[in-house]
Amino acid sequence: MEQTLAERGGQLSPGRRFVEECLVKGTEAHIEYDVTITDSLTSSRRKPRNPARNMLKVVDLSRSPRDHYWHESPPLPGDAPIPGAEVRREAASRFHRSPIPPLLTTRAWVQVPDRLWEDPETFQSFIDYRLIVRLCTAENVTILQGEGGLLNMPELGRMTDRGPFAATLLRACDEVEQMGGTADGLIINPADFYRYMGEGTLMDDLERNGVFIVRTRLVEPGTAVIGDFGHGVQLFDAGRSVIRFAEPPPGTFAEDRIALTAEIYERVVVNLPTNLFIVSL
Repeated sequence: MEQTLAERGGQLSPGRRFVEECLVKGTEAHIEYDVTITDSLTSSRRKPRNPARNMLKVVDLSRSPRDHYWHESPPLPGDAPIPGAEVRREAASRFHRSPIPPLLTTRAWVQVPDRLWEDPETFQSFIDYRLIVRLCTAENVTILQGEGGLLNMPELGRMTDRGPFAATLLRACDEVEQMGGTADGLIINPADFYRYMGEGTLMDDLERNGVFIVRTRLVEPGTAVIGDFGHGVQLFDAGRSVIRFAEPPPGTFAEDRIALTAEIYERVVVNLPTNLFIVSL
């Protein structure tokens, strides 16, 4: 089995640590990690499909404590004209300092097949490559669709065009540069990614221009998020995680069986809402 990043660094993977705890405590096993365990996943794919986390600047609050963050907003209609803002639009932006909003709990569940925990190697693989993969999907939901997720932020620019979707994406890239930023990230549905890969060179052209592409089902087909993620977005992260046996909420699974849950704690914030766009047809 491919090693995780933690194992290559000489540390035990999240799954191995939990297995060793389980050998001692059985289904009472409960581990609190002093890292966010979605960072520990090494994809077994030859060409990884990156989660949204990999695009964002992550601020580990356990190692870099802070209470506030800075952000900008566009000028208000009544603001006095700023010399040069007709070319350097960002010159008219307003500056703000705000408290970091409460972090959100991201949680994933898996059911454990009967007696799987009796085989340490297989149980470790199940945790590292199933539970944590599910947690990565749940993290994408938090970042994109959840409370405070990017798709639910009214301050982000919206760009809708009857023309080709590709032209709208490129127009959004231009708008970001007109604000003084650089479009360095694109979040897109796999259906659109592969359609434009098959029809032309758009996806290759964007990647050659330094755009980091995340493919996810959580963005509707015909919709994408594009902009300056490197300077304009942060993921505030508690820097801790939990894996434990627990009773899942009713309706989580089709049958009753012992279950594992994993939790992380984080929230996305946007520093430069003028430099990100939700693009749709």
